Amino acid sequence: MKKNKKAWLLGLAFNNKDGHKRLTKGDNFILAGGSEDTHDKMTEGAIKMNENLKKRGKQLEDLESEEFVDLAQKSGLMDK
Repeated sequence: MKKNKKAWLLGLAFNNKDGHKRLTKGDNFILAGGSEDTHDKMTEGAIKMNENLKKRGKQLEDLESEEFVDLAQKSGLMDK
């Protein structure tokens, strides 16, 4: 039996000083922690990543590492 592979983005941030527990889940991502600003940036980046994937007609599990890095940078998830 062939197993379907599924890739996920996992975002973790540790700069939270207000004690609030932040957790955001999407179809292919889970984001945890961070200050309000950091968590919002991670969420925005994950959403942009999914928009960029949709434009290319791909899923995370379809990407080669170079294409993942390119999309992550374009989505604001990584520095260039």
